[in-house]
Amino acid sequence: MTTDEICADIRRAHPELPRLESMLRVARATTVRTRHFTRSLGAPTVAGNALVEERNRAAYEDALILAAEAGRRALTEARLRPADIDAIVTSHTTSWTVPSLDVHLVAELGLRPDVRRHPMGTLGCAGGAQGLVRAHQDIAAHRGANVLVVTSECLSAATYNHEDTSLESMVYKVLFGDGAAAAVVSERPGWDGPSFVVEDTFEYVLPDSADRYRGRLSGAGLHFDSTRAATAGFNDSLPALRKWLEADGQPLDFAVVHPGGPRILDDTAAGLGLDNQRDGGALRHAWESLAVNGNLGGSAVLDVLSRTFAKPPAADASGLIIAFGPSFVLAAVRGRWST
Repeated sequence: MTTDEICADIRRAHPELPRLESMLRVARATTVRTRHFTRSLGAPTVAGNALVEERNRAAYEDALILAAEAGRRALTEARLRPADIDAIVTSHTTSWTVPSLDVHLVAELGLRPDVRRHPMGTLGCAGGAQGLVRAHQDIAAHRGANVLVVTSECLSAATYNHEDTSLESMVYKVLFGDGAAAAVVSERPGWDGPSFVVEDTFEYVLPDSADRYRGRLSGAGLHFDSTRAATAGFNDSLPALRKWLEADGQPLDFAVVHPGGPRILDDTAAGLGLDNQRDGGALRHAWESLAVNGNLGGSAVLDVLSRTFAKPPAADASGLIIAFGPSFVLAAVRGRWST
């Protein structure tokens, strides 16, 4: 789905909305060129008037299909059988269901019935990095384990809703895309080739930030709201992040950053002292992911990590994987690149 197609659909739905063109200019500044939806723009659960029940069902059914495919591909890349997985960490925010993604993936992927499950349901964009944190913690408690991390979000059915007419909602219509991602975390990798070796993890909740990014449910579906202070979340969290990073004493060579939008990437590069050139800088994979896929929610940082594997840093380079989510929370893993 191109940004031009999205903007045309917004104009169709809101021909009389004041300041619409200025809103769309702000939305285009996200730098997103394309994003993928699981269903067509004209589907009732995307630009149509489907109610919350239908949107919820579509978002979960599609998310499960994507999650299972991502999980199968990750197992193949890691040269592991489903029976080799000792724990599964899942992150899924864009629909409500019981049982959730973790239980359904046991059957879909053929995992062992006694696999340890770590389901996470409301982390949103922080889900990918938070999943790596949980995997690292599971391995610390169960040495030798193989952990599968899976994130899946269908933001089109959840948040592309013409009931929302604020400036922020117009930005999110342009910004978000659908997708799933998966990664295998192991104490002793059985695969050949590169790895990101996790050495430490960090979790942080910015005090008094519960309203900065938040979900809201109505009869028309799930909505995503934010305040004016939301975009300052990274800079407000930077003192705590720096304190954790400085304890290691090792300067960063590269960063795998959640591509939540241009402001997040600009602030992260400046705060970490990294080159932010979009074509060749330290965050180039994040900028590429944002342009091609938009913001994939919890899957976004794993997409950036995949791009880092395809065009890797030097051996033993020091790196950071970091993502941000509602209210303003961050999850990060610090480590090094191994060839």
